[in-house]
Amino acid sequence: MGFASVYLEERTLFPQKIKEPVDRETGIIVVVPAYNEPGISYLLDSLAECTEPECKAEVIIVINSPDDANHDILENNIKTLEKIEIWKKAHKSCFFRLFAFIIEHPSVRGWGVGLARKTGMDEAIYRFNQIDNPDGVILNLDADCTVEQNYFLAICNELQKKSGKTACSIYFEHPLSGICYPESIFDHIALYELHLRYYFQGLAYSGFPYVFHTVGSAIAVKALPYIKAGGMNRRQAGEDFYFVQKLVPSGGYFNLNSTTVYPSPRISARVPFGTGASMGKLSSDKSSTLLTYNMLAFKELRTFFESVELYFKSCQSDLIRLFGLIPPGLRLFLDENEWIIKIMEVKNNTTGFASFRKRFFDWFNMFRIVKYMNFVHSDFFAKQPVDISALELLEASGIIFKLKDTKDLLIYYRQMEKTGSIIFDSHNFLTPN
Repeated sequence: MGFASVYLEERTLFPQKIKEPVDRETGIIVVVPAYNEPGISYLLDSLAECTEPECKAEVIIVINSPDDANHDILENNIKTLEKIEIWKKAHKSCFFRLFAFIIEHPSVRGWGVGLARKTGMDEAIYRFNQIDNPDGVILNLDADCTVEQNYFLAICNELQKKSGKTACSIYFEHPLSGICYPESIFDHIALYELHLRYYFQGLAYSGFPYVFHTVGSAIAVKALPYIKAGGMNRRQAGEDFYFVQKLVPSGGYFNLNSTTVYPSPRISARVPFGTGASMGKLSSDKSSTLLTYNMLAFKELRTFFESVELYFKSCQSDLIRLFGLIPPGLRLFLDENEWIIKIMEVKNNTTGFASFRKRFFDWFNMFRIVKYMNFVHSDFFAKQPVDISALELLEASGIIFKLKDTKDLLIYYRQMEKTGSIIFDSHNFLTPN
């Protein structure tokens, strides 16, 4: 039996699709869901231009469609498969092996991106199980992405070869200019990406210890941690967020910033929320801004998280008093009795502050933060334009930014994230004395 035999028997939806034997040196498999993607050769060209890693690599494209797909989409899926086969024949010397199949799912309902990713990732598990490689890396991409030239190399060096690393979120950037889309699309994607990066940095500002992007096209995981997390979920949207939240608590999850995935800024109605849906709403509204979370919510979280050690040191009677010192939005969100019971439960099941802190954030995790954000912005805090909130966050961190436009602000946020530190440019930024 291989390391994944039990999982493959109990948790997969389909039998193994790819029959060709696996090269024993295979260490990376890229999984790409493709739905109505006749232009997929742009992705394949981008992957083929990458530097070859030390390990062998494969690319698995899962061509899929929803239950109610019309005839044109089904025809486009057939054309996608044909184009992949043509590309494959023209690139026989490519360093990665390429596989593609159209998935038919009459017995599986509710088809969407979660099921497509699961099908491809489970297929990768079949492959790694054949060569007994629990450290093999499964990469997630989307069919409309391109990647930086060192994509495979960075994954190999920073994840596949690192025994203490289990999974990661990969740095990404949407294009901000070009000839493929009207200027309004680039303006809108700048707003949306700034929202994502503002939220990321807001969580870091608050002191939350597990700050990661959850972009489905920029996630990688080793085979064994994938199995231990129960595999990819079946959600039609938000599958990436829920999957990452299952991986993080086990440890070894990190942000990989040494390479870049370039997702498309296109409008899409394939899922009810996310990049494509947000772009559609911004375009239909002809909006010049995007509302995001109020900076005051992150300040509340920061105050709350700064008191974690105090909660650890407090008895039950102290906690009753301390609840009154919790910021008002959080007090409305939390039930006092449930909060006190939870803190005491965590205290009684831990032996020191380090373990208390871990269990505290296992409870007040990303799911709970999202619930708090939605709750507190329903009638307590007003959402604000994303550029205003992003500037307020910089100011709260001691940075004064001379705003030129949203794209300049986004580029600065990118620089902070890419380097993991604050970057100052004397021409655009002033730092307080």
